[in-house]
Amino acid sequence: MLPLPTLTQFPPIANSVASPADPQGVHLQRARVSLRQALNRYTTYFRAAKTHPAEVSTQARMKKDMDQLAIALNKLENSTARVAVFGLVSRGKSAVLNALLGKKVLPTGPLNGVTQAPQEIVWSPSPKDLAFLSSSPHSLDTLPIELIDTPGLDEIDGQTRAAMAQTIARQADLILFVVSGDITRTEYEALCDLRQAQKPILLVFNKIDLYPDQSRQAIYQSLQQLAAKSAARSGKTDPLQRLLSTNEIVLVAAEPAPLQVRVEQPDGRMIYEWESPPVQISALKQKILSILSQEGRSLMALNALVQVQQAESRLASNLVELHNTEAEALIWKFVRYKAIAVALNPIAVLDLVGGAISDLAMIRALSELYGLPVTRHEAGKLWKTIILSSGSVMLTEIGSGLVLGIGKSAAAATSGVDSSSSLAVYAGAAIAQASLAGVGAYSVGRAIQVYLEQGCSWGPQGANVVIQDILKQLDTSTITYRIRQELTDQLGFPPV
Repeated sequence: MLPLPTLTQFPPIANSVASPADPQGVHLQRARVSLRQALNRYTTYFRAAKTHPAEVSTQARMKKDMDQLAIALNKLENSTARVAVFGLVSRGKSAVLNALLGKKVLPTGPLNGVTQAPQEIVWSPSPKDLAFLSSSPHSLDTLPIELIDTPGLDEIDGQTRAAMAQTIARQADLILFVVSGDITRTEYEALCDLRQAQKPILLVFNKIDLYPDQSRQAIYQSLQQLAAKSAARSGKTDPLQRLLSTNEIVLVAAEPAPLQVRVEQPDGRMIYEWESPPVQISALKQKILSILSQEGRSLMALNALVQVQQAESRLASNLVELHNTEAEALIWKFVRYKAIAVALNPIAVLDLVGGAISDLAMIRALSELYGLPVTRHEAGKLWKTIILSSGSVMLTEIGSGLVLGIGKSAAAATSGVDSSSSLAVYAGAAIAQASLAGVGAYSVGRAIQVYLEQGCSWGPQGANVVIQDILKQLDTSTITYRIRQELTDQLGFPPV
């Protein structure tokens, strides 16, 4: 078995309780609890699954998902916000990051493709950078910010770079997309691709010193024109309209081009020197810090929880596949148990109660088989959900079973009057009721497998529950609020 993350890597967080007056802190805390619950659950399963070793390829896939859960939890423990920077070559991505950092950390140059691989740098904003935050500036005092520089999206080996971009975008909490000059169709398409990550995006127009006539409104109109052309080709509406507005467009000059200036010497002579104009980056700094102050920890919580939800879905699917034979045998065993128990019980209603108890026992047995044990209360809630969502199959079993049970009880009560005919009636009703009970038990068993395969979320701290709660509580002024419906649709949740 491949090594898995150990529980001792992550210290207990029970004593770290966020104040109800700090909704972002509550979101982050609940995400930590949900992540820890998921990681503990699957780690426990793998430690106990000695008699059911998985195939090597399946182990590797599951190990990758377990690692993803561990990394996401570690990020939340450290409360690290990740800001990823994308763009085509020669747009000044590295220069923008150097300007934010206030020093040249990343290499820049006139040649295309200076950045060959993603690079991560920690940015600690100075008190001066944070001074403009009039509301809750303390929320960023101890929040590490990780800046991620990426290679140009239009360089050689585009498929590999596109896959890398999607991976980084999914892990990021905020995306910066750097452009300069006229926005091209390639850039618009890259923006649409990044939008699929459902993260806030800032469009950073760099080199404003070379394009002094540009304005946020003009840039936005340029995007709208590209959107209209794209819609005409595809027949679909603009996919960026909800995500980008003029408020998410920022103008900067990260590395202004030197200007030649005339300098008068003391003796009256005129000489010409090259002078670098001041960097124009304060607007971008303020925008990033404002977003992270207002919604940064909620963004981190949602980002981690979405990763958990997706990883859990894949892990559960693999578990269902690995235990398919055992689960099928277990389901059929309970089908027989339920059919026999219902058929032999002569008292109406009590036979249905016995059948329900058999279903609950099967739910718990299947959950334990998959390493996802549930309490009796959770099993009961799940059973009710299955009954209500199964339509006519289960409701027919209950209704017909009740009628047959009453007939069976009546036959048993009159067995002393005409034993042969009553026995025949009893046997017929019992067989019919047992058949219905067997069909119902098999339906419940298959429903449990589907539930597990789609990525279950046990209890109030499950990823699905916490994500929906956070989406309902988002401040209407945040960028995340604008994309919450799309995130809801992507995850298959009810409308918020």
